[in-house]
Amino acid sequence: MADSPNQIQLKKGALELCVLALLARRESYAYEIASTLAASVGMGEGTIYPLMRRMQDDGLVDTRLAESSSGPPRKYYRLTPAGRAAFTTQKREWRAFADAVNELLGDTR
Repeated sequence: MADSPNQIQLKKGALELCVLALLARRESYAYEIASTLAASVGMGEGTIYPLMRRMQDDGLVDTRLAESSSGPPRKYYRLTPAGRAAFTTQKREWRAFADAVNELLGDTR
């Protein structure tokens, strides 16, 4: 079943935070990040590559190339100190936003 326009916008709004969260756990390559996001939140793979370039341009991630046993070298991404700070800030903002929306919906815990 295809996502509704609202679902697509919600996913786009949370995409960078999701990538920051994955990279806060450990470094990873774009296909692995895309596969994880596709499996967990149904995010399309095509959205990851432009985001990774932008995050690199913004100084949120560093990269390194590593040989792969199953194909060409992979570009691994890891958070920079600025990326870790962005993750902390965005996580706090997301939780405050989600709590406010849940309260409006009457779904407070």
